[in-house]
Amino acid sequence: MPLGLLGKKLGHTRVYDANGALIPVTVVLAGPNRVLQVKTQAGKDGYNSVQLGFDDQKEQRVTKPLLGHIKKQNGVAVKRIKEFRDFSKDVKPGDIVGPTLFAPGDFIDAIGVTKGRGFEGVVARHAFAGGDSTHGAKGWHRRSGAIGQRLFPGTVMRGMKMPGHLGQVQRTTQNLEVIQVREADNLILIKGSIPGAEGDYVVIRESKKRPKGWKPAVAPVNKKAEAKKAAAEAKKAEVKKK
Repeated sequence: MPLGLLGKKLGHTRVYDANGALIPVTVVLAGPNRVLQVKTQAGKDGYNSVQLGFDDQKEQRVTKPLLGHIKKQNGVAVKRIKEFRDFSKDVKPGDIVGPTLFAPGDFIDAIGVTKGRGFEGVVARHAFAGGDSTHGAKGWHRRSGAIGQRLFPGTVMRGMKMPGHLGQVQRTTQNLEVIQVREADNLILIKGSIPGAEGDYVVIRESKKRPKGWKPAVAPVNKKAEAKKAAAEAKKAEVKKK
């Protein structure tokens, strides 16, 4: 996790790019992030990392052990703390980092907690087709059907897809492109959707699968097709001359 930020999902909108294309984006408040602690491999911790704090908080709403840790680093109380290993930017406790860690065109991974859907049936939870709407299927439109195994093994199989709690789990959306970075407002506009509801906290980190400066692969050129096309165009030009 070389670079990362704590942020808050604000909502969705659309912006135009340089070519005039309309792009749907998710707006994330990604700062200011306060550097609370810097750990080094040479120190007592034995590894390199940076602790970031986001969203200032009243001191009386923070537990005393956590407040003592923050005060030891001469920091201020915050609502969220996240540690990023092998942070590639050189920082020290007390520094402020923000959305300028990323630039338009960079690819990021967004980590958040999905919306809680409560108790759901198998149609919503597992995309079951349900029963027939007609032909005597009365009362079986959205049910799962039989779950028993007859005499053998005589029990419900482990892992059977059934109704239950849906959502409210941590998920990571990978390879999202940064469209705009608005330093004055501490905002990052990211193409695509991010897990969570509006107002939820999210973690933005450098993409693990697409390194900085990644560009789409150039499609291979079919030399035979190109030669055939050039020959056809030359033949058309000769016919026109005649």
